[in-house]
Amino acid sequence: MLPRLIRYFKGYLRIRVKGTYAERFLNACGHKNIFLWDIKPSGGSYEMNISIRGFRKLKPIIRKTGTKAVIVKRFGLPFFLQKYRRRKVFFAGALLCLCLIWLFSGFLWNIEIRGNLTYTDEDLLEFLQSTDVRNGMPVRDIDCGQIVKDIRRQYNNIIWVSASIEGTRLLVQVKENETATSQEEERPEPETAMDLVSGQDCVITSMIVRQGVPQVEEGAAVKKGEILVSGQVPVINDAKEVIGFQYHVSDADIIGQVELPYEDEMPLTYQEKKELGIEKAQYFLRLGSLRVSLGSFSHSYEHFHGDSVQWQGRLFGNFYLPVSWGARTIRPYEESEKAYSAQEIRENLTARFSGYCEDLGKKGVEIIENDVKIYTGSHTAQAKGTLTVLMPIGEEAPSKLIELPQNEQSGEEADGNDGSSN
Repeated sequence: MLPRLIRYFKGYLRIRVKGTYAERFLNACGHKNIFLWDIKPSGGSYEMNISIRGFRKLKPIIRKTGTKAVIVKRFGLPFFLQKYRRRKVFFAGALLCLCLIWLFSGFLWNIEIRGNLTYTDEDLLEFLQSTDVRNGMPVRDIDCGQIVKDIRRQYNNIIWVSASIEGTRLLVQVKENETATSQEEERPEPETAMDLVSGQDCVITSMIVRQGVPQVEEGAAVKKGEILVSGQVPVINDAKEVIGFQYHVSDADIIGQVELPYEDEMPLTYQEKKELGIEKAQYFLRLGSLRVSLGSFSHSYEHFHGDSVQWQGRLFGNFYLPVSWGARTIRPYEESEKAYSAQEIRENLTARFSGYCEDLGKKGVEIIENDVKIYTGSHTAQAKGTLTVLMPIGEEAPSKLIELPQNEQSGEEADGNDGSSN
């Protein structure tokens, strides 16, 4: 990149060398340390690039080799200035443009957020704006360290933040805690017990208990809410008597066979959208907070599709400018009522049922029997029936603590009288 820039400022030529001894010409240039590049054969001759200084040294070489050098094209700043040397307004405008670029380079014109999943760009940008970090502010007033602290303080789910200035852009990178949930699960206190209860009526097909006391066996039919694993583990003495309980949070993998009802409904007709082949567009140019629009966006269409696109200007890399442009378009359409065919009804309901089954599979549910059928009525069509599935059924519930009866002490009271009389 730098050598090309230097060549542009110094200027260079594209020449064509003709003659019987063109190869001798190339060798002689190498012997005289005249740099040639981008050499290509061209119909019995050679074309190449050469610096202005090198071209001035070619006269003795051309005479000695009997070749002829013709200038094909001129490149570089010296030739550009010579061509437009009388256009003072042009150069004044170019100078003004450079001054504006230098001035704009000291301000922030773009804020980019990366790595956010839970929080949207709009949420984070709105928060940054509330802390006086916004487009158009001087770059020297941006405190990246303070931005990092503010975001960490405001969003507990963000565990890492990086803020850096790149040209006229502020790049904020965040990393969220992917294992955290949006709402913290309430965990029982150590002195309480938690049972696992059945979430619905089912038949237990598999039970692996890691903590707690099983209350049912495999093959048992249970009702919704029935205790499957108790979190109260009895403490037994040598006489096989229960003298207390240890409280635990029950933990087990319990699979039950469940009858799941399924019902899905769809109308027999739909609204077909037919575009009218009309498109209205409004173009706009935004410079900072100033916006200039070209074209009217007002319309009386009841139904239409709308699109908007916007680009922000930048010179190179991260050098963004406070200039953006774009367009808004609408495409009107008409709606007409159409009826689904029997095949379309079957395909739609089947596709939705397949999606439902796929979602069940992601939750660890295994379908072992399918009794869902499609019924067509006068206005709607239904997919209705039951699914026999194997699914996890254990749900946590607070344990109802068992109180041990207090053994009353029996025996004669000692009152200090031995039963003898004086």
